[in-house]
Amino acid sequence: MTEQFKTVYEGGAGEIVEKKSRFIATIRPVETEEEALSFIEEMRKKYWDARHNCWAYVLGERQEILRCSDDGEPSQTAGKPMMDVLTGAGLTNTAAVVTRYFGGTLLGTGGLVRAYSAAVQEGLKNSRIITKHWGTRLRIGTDYNGIGKLQYLFGQRQIPIMDAEYTDKVRFVVLAPVSRVSEITKAVTEATSGQAVITEEESLYYAVVDGEYLCFP
Repeated sequence: MTEQFKTVYEGGAGEIVEKKSRFIATIRPVETEEEALSFIEEMRKKYWDARHNCWAYVLGERQEILRCSDDGEPSQTAGKPMMDVLTGAGLTNTAAVVTRYFGGTLLGTGGLVRAYSAAVQEGLKNSRIITKHWGTRLRIGTDYNGIGKLQYLFGQRQIPIMDAEYTDKVRFVVLAPVSRVSEITKAVTEATSGQAVITEEESLYYAVVDGEYLCFP
């Protein structure tokens, strides 16, 4: 698994006008090629009267799948520049459709490249982009003497406490980046003089959205 990657959490739209041609960009998070193609078809139906509905999408944690289409524009003037904006922003699992309503004036290849790129950039400005991190849930049990030490340790290392249970013992569920599990385990063991019981649970992707930690199975 990739330790972290950027993606669109909430899609958005943006529009630019170049020599009376309207370029409307729509951005959408997608997880599969089927989702991407369904989104493209949805935009084609929505903007059925437009001259072009050009598209690009990037899939895979390492941007393994790259697809794009000029949809009738001169080769390499629409889809590829759109895809270059997505990959250049470090995004994956993201699709973009740029709808063009022709304004009557030819823009030339350079003008088209700039217009389609700018439209995607405008759409991304109005989207919410997050970074997903690959992490592991750790369940940690200790006695009441260890509460303050562990809370301080987690706060100092910016490790979120996802859940806490106070019975005869104290049980914390925390979320740690996979690359830091050994470090956190060692620190907890030292802080509690070896009294803490640490169990590694499932690994998953998580992200911080509006100050909250969200998990993605």
